[in-house]
Amino acid sequence: MDAQHAIITKRDTRSFRSEPVPDEQLTAVLKAARMAGSAKNAQLTRLVVVTDPETKVELAGCGDFTSWIGTTPVVVVFAIPVEEGRLFDVGRMAQNLMVSAHDQGLATCPITFHHQDKMREAIGLPADMEGPMGVVLGIPGPPAPARPRAPRIPLDELVHHERWEG
Repeated sequence: MDAQHAIITKRDTRSFRSEPVPDEQLTAVLKAARMAGSAKNAQLTRLVVVTDPETKVELAGCGDFTSWIGTTPVVVVFAIPVEEGRLFDVGRMAQNLMVSAHDQGLATCPITFHHQDKMREAIGLPADMEGPMGVVLGIPGPPAPARPRAPRIPLDELVHHERWEG
């Protein structure tokens, strides 16, 4: 699958089969995540790969919309030093992981951890680190009933050339 096709056809999913993600596929998506650029090439983001059922249940209580993640195959937590706050770097890494997973036939869904203290306790993350987001990853389950993709605003509304045009 070429990059353009992978980006355009990737959809978030919350339906996964129960079997584990094969190690070679998991390693491949982690390698793709690692290749994301970072500010000044600092490479401060760290990944915590969670497959333990009890820990995933704990993580399910760490976000306002994450109650469903306890039974998923893999949760990857993206961790960064608190004082750095490089959310842009985290987003780049997460997008690489999700597009790579889609290319390999895996499904993903990004999640936000709103309750940092609970999340730190669940995965043993030190106080000087935060885990603003994660990506749930697995083999796609039965497809949800087909619904049209949410429309995107037209490029002429999205893009301004040279200066903002109100």
